[in-house]
This record gives sequence, C-alpha cells and structure tokens, in this order.
Amino acid sequence: MAIGPRLDLRQSQTLVMTPQLRQAIKLLQFSNQEVNAFVDEELERNPLLERDDRSDLPDAERSAIDQVVPAANGADAADHAATDMLPDAGAAPLDIDVAAFDQPGSPSDGEAYSHSASQIGEGRGGALDFFGDDRGIDDLAEQRRTLRDHLGEQLRLGFDDPADRIIGAYLMALLCPAGRLTAEPAAIASALGIALERVEAVRRKMMRFDPVGLFARSLAECLSVQQAERNRLDPAMVALLANLDLLATRDMKRLMAVCEVDAADLADMIAEIRALDPKPGTRFEADPVIAVIPDVLMRAGPEGEWVLELNPETMPRVLVNHSFYTRVVARAGKTDRGFIQEQLQTANWLVKSLHQRAQTILKVAAEIVRQQEAFFRLGVGHLRPIILRDIAAAVEMHESTVSRVTSNKYLATPRGVFELKYFFTTAINAVNGGDAHSSEAVRSRIRALVGIETVEAILSDDALVRALRTEGVDIARRTVAKYRDALHIPSSVRRKREKSMPA
Repeated sequence: MAIGPRLDLRQSQTLVMTPQLRQAIKLLQFSNQEVNAFVDEELERNPLLERDDRSDLPDAERSAIDQVVPAANGADAADHAATDMLPDAGAAPLDIDVAAFDQPGSPSDGEAYSHSASQIGEGRGGALDFFGDDRGIDDLAEQRRTLRDHLGEQLRLGFDDPADRIIGAYLMALLCPAGRLTAEPAAIASALGIALERVEAVRRKMMRFDPVGLFARSLAECLSVQQAERNRLDPAMVALLANLDLLATRDMKRLMAVCEVDAADLADMIAEIRALDPKPGTRFEADPVIAVIPDVLMRAGPEGEWVLELNPETMPRVLVNHSFYTRVVARAGKTDRGFIQEQLQTANWLVKSLHQRAQTILKVAAEIVRQQEAFFRLGVGHLRPIILRDIAAAVEMHESTVSRVTSNKYLATPRGVFELKYFFTTAINAVNGGDAHSSEAVRSRIRALVGIETVEAILSDDALVRALRTEGVDIARRTVAKYRDALHIPSSVRRKREKSMPA
C-alpha cells in the first residue's frame, strides 16, 4: 500500500447559514416582547434605523396586512363539525400571496417599512413646559408595599431590646414567599450564638404579627396560630389540625373519631379552616398578573367570514433613513463609507425580516382558523385534531418554520385569547372507524361529565370510558386516567367523599 499525496474530486451539498439567516430564524421564534427588545437594540446600534411611531396606518397599508378567511358559503357550521371538513371556497383566496419566510423578497420602497426621515417628521412636536400635562395624581401607580417593609415597622414597635430586633431581622430574611420559616430554629440559634429559648420566644411573638401565621414551621402551626388569634383553638380543633392528612383524603369517619365530634360539628370546623389563609405571605409578595398581548386579532366580518389582522401594538415598525445615508455617504471616506454601507444592508435586512415575519405569522394563523372553523363557531367540543404537518403542507412551509411561528404567539378570538400551539392536538380514534376526535375535546368532555355527576352516581374511570364510547370515542381506561390527572380531577373515591361532605 503506497502512502502519498493524492488529488480527488468530490461533489457534496451543504447548507451554509449566514449570521443574518440565523438571526432571521431566531426573530421568527421570538415573542412580541423579545422582538421589541431586539429592535430597540438595533435602533441604538444602527444610525440608519428609526422607529415608525405613527399611530394609524393608511387604508392602503392596512389592507396589505389583513387576512380574510371566507365564510363557509352559507353552509351551516354544524355540517362542518359533522363532516369534519370545510367546503371548497372556490376562487376566493384563503392566503395572501407572499413568499415563504426563508425565501428572498422584501417590501417595496414607499410602504410602511421603508420611508425617508423627512416623511416621518411631519406633525410632530410638543410643548417644552409642563402646563399641557393633564395627568392627575390618580394616574400614578401606587407603589406596592413589600412584606419586609410591613414586618420591619412591626419589628421596631414590638421589640425594645436590640438583640431581639437582630433575631427578628434574621428570621425575616429566612422567610419563604409563602411566609413560612424553612430553617430550623436550632440552626438559627447556633448561627447567631443565642440560646434556642430566646429565638423561639421571638418567633412565637412574631407569629402574631400582621398577617397572623407568618414564621410558622408547618401548615398546621400556621393554621393553629390563626385559630388561637380568633380564640377558636379548642381540643377538637387541635386534633383536627394534627390530622390534616386525613382531611386531605376526605376520611371523615376517622376524623370524627379522632376529634370526638359529630358530622355537623366537623363540617363547621372544616368551614373555619377553609376561611384561614394557609400562605399569609403571598398577599404581599404575589407578582402582578401580566396580561397576554395577542399577536393576531380576529373578528367576524359582515358576511360571516373571519377577518384577521396583525396587532399593531406588538408589531414594531422601523424605517430606513435614506436621506441621512445619502448625505453621509457622499462625504465619507473609504473606511466610513464601508461602515455606513454595512449598516444600510443590516437595516434593509431587518426591515425585510420583520415584514416576512409578520406575513408568515398571519399566513399560518389564517390557515389554523380555516381548519378550526367549527371550533370558533361551536366550541371546544368541535376542535379538530391537527398537527404541524397539516398546516405546513397547506401553507407550503417546513414544519420547523410552522413550529417557530406558533411558539409564544397568541390569537385573540371571540372565544378568548389562545396560543397558536393550543390548536394542535393529537387524534383519538373513533368507534367504527369514524372521524377522529381531538384530545382536547375529549378532555373537555371528561370535565363536563364529572361536573354534572351527583353523590349517588359518581363516575369511575371505567364508567367514563363507557360514556365516551357511547359518544363515539374509542379510548382506553389508562388514557382516561391520564387525562383526569392532567385536569386535576381526583379519583372517584375522593370525589364521592367530597360530595358526601356536609355543606
């Protein structure tokens, strides 16, 4: 065997992803908050980019981003749900004619995504003083009071000894968000070099701080302090709080024996416990609810069709300042000219990427609405089982592109705001080979069946299987049990105990 250099000719295919293409793919997957953050960074980095702050778009530009899903040609929506198919829309277009996201193409000059700086400067301006500000004191948001601030005031008023205040401050630092003390008192005493009895004395006094029940070591201790504050901690209540595991399993017979009370007294005691706060710290530390801002808005048209449009609040619009580029590039040197031309290419790429991202989201959302027509008209029971491949084949895109488009994107419909991923569900076979059922529709039916059961007729998993099969759903018992657990529905034994409890 000879060893030496050799020249071979080979042919292969490789996919080279440029940095801009990689960033375009990430841009497609970003949520609306992430896109706005990315655009803000580009605006600071690129001098040729400006934000389009116009509140209203002209009709010509708005019509370019509207998507109309035609009505079902006058047919009743119940027929669509029964056949699980939509009638042919004929010559009416279902999609806007745009290129796929990963294909070349950009909006033309003069549209909403490419204007000179002189076109966006008109009509702007404002007073240089504060006399035109009509905001009142009610418009200012109230600063949230933290649990540490609330307890700090009580600590200063409740203890005169500086050593006790140090112990209390140390206990406050160890509180969990629910208001429990997770560290052992013995470990706290050892860390501070103080006797355990003194730490416990401070802790017991701080458990009576407002809200009552903080600094407890367990749920039973937290509830016991609250009942003691109400002067309701009698021996029967002590026994009940010592057996919360029996209350969790709804074992009322053993609870009545342990507490030595009858059913009526036990029901009153349970009602008192339900009125208590098991996590008193959350009323201060709870994060504010962040509202979901939909990316696509959906409304009914005048002829029964669905009209989709992008939410202007979530779609950032940027402009390329061609006037500034023209002035600078004429007087720039070789190095500066190369930099400004690179920034122009980056700005044009961002404008094109945002345009293609918007059109791709709208196109995919329109196809989802078209295939889930029965859901929007009749409810979750008529949700069709579709997967990414179905939408990808309809819009002529890759499945990975559809997956990125539907991640963290929301659609505002007359039935509520849904994530686009919500409409993709697995299929469950039908009895006698009929049309398949959506797993989400089956879960909704299980919830409805459990919701109407009575104490005399509690449905077991086998009974749920029989009820679903009579409705044409071929489902196994283990699948019903899995769906029931996902819906946080307890077993039939626990449900019977709960319903048999006195009100």
